[in-house]
Amino acid sequence: MSIDDPAAELEGPASRGRSQWAYERLHEAIREGSIEPGQRTMEADISAWLGISRTPVREAMRRLQAEGLLEHAPGGGLSVVIYDQRAIAEFYAVRESLEGTAAALAAQHADATERGILRAILEGMQALPADPRTHARENEAFHEHIYGAAHNRFLLKNLRALLNFVPLLGRTTYHAPGRVATALAEHQAIVAAILAGDPARAEEAARQHIRSALESRMRVVAEDVRAAAQRRAGRPLPTGPADRRGREAE
Repeated sequence: MSIDDPAAELEGPASRGRSQWAYERLHEAIREGSIEPGQRTMEADISAWLGISRTPVREAMRRLQAEGLLEHAPGGGLSVVIYDQRAIAEFYAVRESLEGTAAALAAQHADATERGILRAILEGMQALPADPRTHARENEAFHEHIYGAAHNRFLLKNLRALLNFVPLLGRTTYHAPGRVATALAEHQAIVAAILAGDPARAEEAARQHIRSALESRMRVVAEDVRAAAQRRAGRPLPTGPADRRGREAE
C-alpha cells in the first residue's frame, strides 16, 4: 500500500495505532537528539521517513505540538522547540518543587525493597566511569525510582510530563566540569535522608540537587552558545569530552 493510498487515511483502530506509533518514534527521535532543537520537521518528510501516510503523522505532530515539543516554524511546517535561559530557569523552578515533594514522600512511603534498590542504584553510580552520558542514563533511573517510591500517581504523572521537555535543553549537565562528582554527592545526601525516613531533609537535599543542576545547565548552555559562535565564524573547535553531543540531561 502506498503512503498516499486514500484507504490509509480512513479512521479506525489501525489508523489510531499508526498515529501512536508515529508519535512514539518522533518522541524518541527528539529525546535522543536525532531531531534537534530548532530543526524543521515537514509532514511529508516524516511520512516518507516512517513509511506511513500523512494522516497519522499529522496527528502525531499535532499531539507533540500540544505537548509543547513542536512549534510553528518560519516558512511552514513545525520545528522542535528551543528553550531560552528564562524558560530553562522556569523549568528548573517547577522541577525543584516536584522533585522535593517526591523525595519527601519517598522518605515517608518507600518500602524495604524500594530502599534496597535505591541503595543499589547509588552504589552502581559510584562505580561508573567518568562519562557524562553514562551518568546521565543512570541519573534518569535514580530519579525515576524515587518517583515510584513516593507512591503518588498524580505526582508521578506530572513529573513525567515535565521531563518530556528535557531533550529540548541540549547536552546533559554532566558535561559541566565537576558535575559528575558533585551530583554523586548530592545523590548520596538524598538517599541518606530517604533511608533515614526524614522527609524534611530529603526534600531539602532534592531541592538543592536541582538548584545545583540548574547552575550546571547554565554553564553548559553558555559553552554551547560559544561553540555555536565559533562554528559560525569558521574557527576550529577544541576537541574533548565537553564537545561531544549528548541528549540525556539532568
